Amino acid sequence: MAKGIWVVVEQNRSKIRKVSLELLSRARVLADESAEPLVAVLPGSGVADLAAEIASYGADKVILIDDERLARYTTGAYTSALNGTIGKGDPRLVLIGNTAMGKDLAPRLAQRLGAGMASDCTGLSSDGAGLPLFKRPIYGGKAFAEVTASALPVVATIRPNAFALATPDASRAAEVVNEPAKIDPADLKAILKDIVVAVSARPELTEADIIISGGRGMKGPENYELLEKCADVIGAAVGASRAAVDAGWRDREFQVGQTGKTVSPTLYIACGISGAIQHLAGMGSSKVIVAINKDPEANIFTLADYGIVGDLFEIVPLLTEEFKKLVS
Repeated sequence: MAKGIWVVVEQNRSKIRKVSLELLSRARVLADESAEPLVAVLPGSGVADLAAEIASYGADKVILIDDERLARYTTGAYTSALNGTIGKGDPRLVLIGNTAMGKDLAPRLAQRLGAGMASDCTGLSSDGAGLPLFKRPIYGGKAFAEVTASALPVVATIRPNAFALATPDASRAAEVVNEPAKIDPADLKAILKDIVVAVSARPELTEADIIISGGRGMKGPENYELLEKCADVIGAAVGASRAAVDAGWRDREFQVGQTGKTVSPTLYIACGISGAIQHLAGMGSSKVIVAINKDPEANIFTLADYGIVGDLFEIVPLLTEEFKKLVS
């Protein structure tokens, strides 16, 4: 009988992704409620030093799959390695962050395990009968559905910032086990040679607690400096609407929306964004939304918690100055 909650921990350059720590925090609560173990599985190369941090967020057991072939994510290698380890452990629930890696890995892993699949979830609880209960957006984020599984096991991807981080307990110990990477050579259809990474002091868009985004109302790429100055004061990421990206004002990696990145920050500040359905689908689950637009009829105000009707070129600099005072 399937038992236990497992979290696939994602790391990048020997740093654990924040969403994985959020999943461990939430899974610890669920594991305590159901009196079952919480297991973290960490694939990668040279990742042994990360075990203590994983344990501090609640894992009872940390399984390290340490292999040179897992140094960088590739679909075949990770699916093969995790299938062998997780399949042997027979958990009832496997949680993975809804990141670029998670969205690629989870459905393939679910198929190998013969498991059900729930994707892009923003809530996780129990239905009272031992089955996990998921909350996920539908209809482009205009509504939410609660879904459960008819059988176990289940693989689920969870949005970043869906759950609060627990306070890490450095004194907490976990059993650490090294598992060999059992990778089927037939799965190694692609070998990743190198990744070119853009270096930025700002947080990654999908994991940022605060995001300030600009749309067509920015009027040109040179005006994003206004948002960047504000972002640097409050430690925010800078995003953009599809209209701004299509105009060539910002790179595609900064696009927020249904065809861009889905974000769930604590605070989302929309500047000069009209509020097209595509954009709202990508940021509608933000906890607090502030909209700045000179059109009082802009659709973004229907979703905003706070709205400022006015010229963003006057308002954003004023906000930046006020943020400086608050930070200091």
